Amino acid sequence: MSFFGSSTPAVPPQDMAARKEAVIQSIRSEMALANAQELMSKVNDKCYLKCVTKPGTSLSASEETCLSRCMDRYLEAFNIVSKTYIARLSKERTEKQI
Repeated sequence: MSFFGSSTPAVPPQDMAARKEAVIQSIRSEMALANAQELMSKVNDKCYLKCVTKPGTSLSASEETCLSRCMDRYLEAFNIVSKTYIARLSKERTEKQI
């Protein structure tokens, strides 16, 4: 029995490390999903406002083209920023380890 009155045996460090890594990975996955949902929401809002000036029951050919191009540009810009950010973080980690 421990000081706090618990009779639960101590968890080996390897198990704790594995649990910690699993929780971290789960949080990363949830954050990635939330970021993707936020990105799509912003793209939809911004591109819709820009391209659909007269909402109706269907999209015109020009609205469809505008939406497609807007979404492509937005996602391309997001990918460039993401890659640059990841590269910067990686570089900073490498510099800290030296």
